[in-house]
Amino acid sequence: MLNQRQRYGEAGEALAARLLRKKGYRIIETNYRTQLGEIDIIARDGGTLVFVEVKTRRTGRFGTPKWAVTPRKQRKISMVALYYLKTTGQSQAKARFDVVSIRSAPLGPEVEIIRNAFDLLYG
Repeated sequence: MLNQRQRYGEAGEALAARLLRKKGYRIIETNYRTQLGEIDIIARDGGTLVFVEVKTRRTGRFGTPKWAVTPRKQRKISMVALYYLKTTGQSQAKARFDVVSIRSAPLGPEVEIIRNAFDLLYG
């Protein structure tokens, strides 16, 4: 059973997937999990494979959601992305990392899609 925070996160990921589809992304996987970690959304944007991290916040108390994608989180996402590319035989594919930042606001969620938010980090 999901707690309230997890349900809020899931709703944010569903919103992000809908908005990405509207922008022409083709969703391939959601909540891709391995022993190394998880990637929220894997999609195709034209000829590019896109690994998307979704961050949702109810308040600005801890800063904007996009700042929660720390270098440590970027390394973890990078490792999972490399694993995905290798296990699906797409090691030579053009790829990038996007972040979808969602923040609650009085008139509805404020969403920012940050294309090419960070480079591959590992090590």
